[in-house]
Amino acid sequence: MERSFRLTIPTQRVLAVLASDPGAEHHGYDIGQQAGLASGTVHPILARLEAAGWVTSHWEQVDESAAGRRARRYYSLTESGAASAVETLAAVRPAPVTETFARNHSRQPGAAGRPIGAS
Repeated sequence: MERSFRLTIPTQRVLAVLASDPGAEHHGYDIGQQAGLASGTVHPILARLEAAGWVTSHWEQVDESAAGRRARRYYSLTESGAASAVETLAAVRPAPVTETFARNHSRQPGAAGRPIGAS
């Protein structure tokens, strides 16, 4: 799938969160927390990824009064978006990460047998 957006470090972080569990649905706040990015950064990236066909989204069906919160918009990678995300992320240098991002996404142990980013 052709990429029609800039692959900035924040975009790499958002893609990494989504690609960590390609079949899962994530809401914007969760993506931002895991990527270590503010909402004002995450949502424009998600909009660009959706316009490019890498991501799909939908609003949850919830009674906002009963739930005590607003409805969430959930995002997930499309099948071709998941393949493109993995390929794209493999081709770039790893983006600098926050401790939260490293803790949430480290799957390989560091030199001392600890997860990467752990003290």
